[in-house]
Amino acid sequence: MTQNIPPKRVVLVNGIPASGKSTLTRALSHHFGWPVLTLDSLKEPFMDAFAPVDRQRNRQLGCAAYQAIWNIVEQAPASQVWLIDAWFGFQPRTLLEQGLKQAGVEEVLELWLKIEPEVAVARYQARLSQRLPGHPGAEYLPELRQLAHQARPMALGAVYDVDACAQDHAAVIHWLQQQLTRIRYTSAHHQRNEELQDVVAPVSANR
Repeated sequence: MTQNIPPKRVVLVNGIPASGKSTLTRALSHHFGWPVLTLDSLKEPFMDAFAPVDRQRNRQLGCAAYQAIWNIVEQAPASQVWLIDAWFGFQPRTLLEQGLKQAGVEEVLELWLKIEPEVAVARYQARLSQRLPGHPGAEYLPELRQLAHQARPMALGAVYDVDACAQDHAAVIHWLQQQLTRIRYTSAHHQRNEELQDVVAPVSANR
């Protein structure tokens, strides 16, 4: 008997620097119990080990961390949903498509953090003293302002817009719940589907 195999899925938490990706990612990981992969958490240990790091080396480490993300997802079982926190626009869209294909990802859900340019600049500036050496400093602010005007979601799957200044976590969770339960699994994955329903059950109470 042929068994249905769940599609490998990832949730991209996407937005420019200082748009609130980490806050949203933590809330979703806490609610769903999903593991998190972030660009900064993978590259910052190397930034520390190879200090001092300039802008060019920072970008090189970011590219390496980007590849490491897809290597990790590739080795994970299809039933595991990953939260991936990154500004995906720092690399060409084609590299994201290649990474997803390499990792065997069949469905992409994207949470797009929308933020006004001046708010992004103010947030980034306020955090300069907390950033590890090697991250862009105050000289990056004009570039960030321009980026905020131009940035768009990657749109390789369903996209949900999130207000960076008024994150409605309950609404995001509800949307993810709807996306994840569109396909029902049978046979060997029937139990997995029941477990998923149990995990997302609190959503209705939050609405």
